[in-house]
Amino acid sequence: MITGELKNKIDGLWDDFAAGGIVNPLEVIEQITYLIFIHDLDETDNIHAKESAMLGLSYESIFAGEVEIGDRKVEGSQLKWSIFHDYPASKMYSVMQEWVFPFIKTLHDDKDSAYSKYMDDAIFKLPTPLLLSKVVSKLDDIFDLMTESQNTDVRGDVYEYLLSKIAQSGRNGQFRTPRHIISMMVKLMQPRPDDVICDPACGTSGFLIAAGEYLKSEYKEEIFFDKVKKDHYMNHMFFGYDMDRTMLRIGAMNMMTHGITNPYIEYRDSLSDQNQDKGKYSLVLANPPFKGSLDYDSVSTDILKVCKTKKTELLFLALFLRMLKVGGRCACIVPDGVLFGSSKAHKAIRTELIEGNRLEAVISMPSGVFKPYAGVSTAILIFTKTGAGGTDNVWFYDMKADGYSLDDKRSEVEENDIPDIIERFHNRDKEVDRKRTDQSFLVPKQDIVDNEYDLSINKYKEIEYVPVEYPPTEEILGNIKSIEAEIQSELAELESLLNEN
Repeated sequence: MITGELKNKIDGLWDDFAAGGIVNPLEVIEQITYLIFIHDLDETDNIHAKESAMLGLSYESIFAGEVEIGDRKVEGSQLKWSIFHDYPASKMYSVMQEWVFPFIKTLHDDKDSAYSKYMDDAIFKLPTPLLLSKVVSKLDDIFDLMTESQNTDVRGDVYEYLLSKIAQSGRNGQFRTPRHIISMMVKLMQPRPDDVICDPACGTSGFLIAAGEYLKSEYKEEIFFDKVKKDHYMNHMFFGYDMDRTMLRIGAMNMMTHGITNPYIEYRDSLSDQNQDKGKYSLVLANPPFKGSLDYDSVSTDILKVCKTKKTELLFLALFLRMLKVGGRCACIVPDGVLFGSSKAHKAIRTELIEGNRLEAVISMPSGVFKPYAGVSTAILIFTKTGAGGTDNVWFYDMKADGYSLDDKRSEVEENDIPDIIERFHNRDKEVDRKRTDQSFLVPKQDIVDNEYDLSINKYKEIEYVPVEYPPTEEILGNIKSIEAEIQSELAELESLLNEN
């Protein structure tokens, strides 16, 4: 979460858009994202040039020499944020409108790239030079504050805060999974360089970016110094689907800014017959839509065979199983109702996870995790597709704190179970002797079967009652009489003082 001066600058930026006549929150964030991307193109180009120089490699800047824009050629350096942001308002506006924006729309010749697909219909909507000048100036201040920040995840926090404006405007479901929860899920799953990763409800690509950042951190040399693995990372590893073109555009630019040049970000209704993916992915990371009821006609028949329901949260679980290859893993967020719902569909999907595949963990999260945008109680399910069972012991964890207060303010606090969750999940063999009164414990499959496949932690958690010893009744009565005598004595003393006056 961002606070203080940075938050005030973003709020001021938002106010400038409103004063300039752009009030639709999606349009505002779209235009801000374009400008952030234009700034980052300059910054990333400089970083790549420096890295290449250090490694003794040749590097050709995208801004080098003359750049062809339509039927004209312009000096590439004029398209750099660091150059045009100092221009007078009118000149900056004409450079942006006539050169920079057309340049980013045609940046990739590959029309099948995620970036090109969602830039084709992009429109520069800032109406006046004055508004552009104000916005660029405020963004410069924001970039400076981001650079000075000690928070290594400040860029993600800024995006999250911007996207919170969409949620506040009432658009259902357009809020992001908190980045620290995404990071936890990625660390639980530990993506590998040969993985093929998918989020079928990707929004702004938060899970895909976090997975990419994890891989860069853990396998940097392996990925970037192996030609085959680098090609896989850049072009064949990341897949994301969504039904909101604006979110897809933001997500595609977000990934490109994070160094993933050609992710497969596609407009698709993942639950429909548009989605033909079967056994394709080795890792699914997702927080699918919770609320929603679909007509049977709009849902793929393959998914309905596993779980005949209109509830999206159940349909997505069936979808994950279909999309994963055998041996593929999944970490997904579900509302608590999925864990204990008594309908035939609820029981069917839980049975399939446990009997047909390998359910590994259920992490119960507190209801404040998604505040201030939603107060729903949620859990993380982790499972592996086997197609032939394999569930033995399921690991349960009762998360009580995530490092932030569980009210609408979501202020940072010391209490944080996330490091403990990651450590214990990867050492589940040491959890065998844990009691069910502890915060985490293992539950044998048969216990879950006996409880009709109920996965709510309260079904298995035992509460340890500590007996309280009270003194004998005679002693309590004696204490009461002693206190009463003291009160009477002090009242008599007070009455005496009043009579003297």
